[in-house]
Amino acid sequence: MLFLVATLLLLGVALGTVVHAPLTFSLAAGAVIAVWLGIFTLRERRSGARPTR
Repeated sequence: MLFLVATLLLLGVALGTVVHAPLTFSLAAGAVIAVWLGIFTLRERRSGARPTR
């Protein structure tokens, strides 16, 4: 439960920061994060990593 509260608090701080940033910067940062997550996903799928039991 404490982890959830901390996560929501950090999310609120991050969203508050995005509100004050210019729209173009926010969109560019979002695109960079999306590309990074896509690359990470592809690498994980190709590695054949299996979830632990």
